[in-house]
Amino acid sequence: MPDEKTTEDVEKVLSDIKSVEDRKQALIADLLRQREAAMQEFDAKLAKLGYKGKAAEGATKRTHHKKVAAAGNAPKKTAPPADGSGKPNTPTVPRRRR
Repeated sequence: MPDEKTTEDVEKVLSDIKSVEDRKQALIADLLRQREAAMQEFDAKLAKLGYKGKAAEGATKRTHHKKVAAAGNAPKKTAPPADGSGKPNTPTVPRRRR
């Protein structure tokens, strides 16, 4: 008897947890629908007033990331100097004085 009682209790708790989780997901979905409706309503009011968003103006977002060069647009190596020395055009470090 006690074994059946604990099994029923566990099943009841599990079903309660499942029903709470289902209710939570339904509420979240409802809130998201309400949010989307409110945003569309607000956008409609702004459009009625003549406001155009940044996306409509073609503005790009600022980012701190550097643009990665495509494989075909890789930087080309510089040609050797015109004087024919074969050394790269890099500044040299002055030598120490004695």
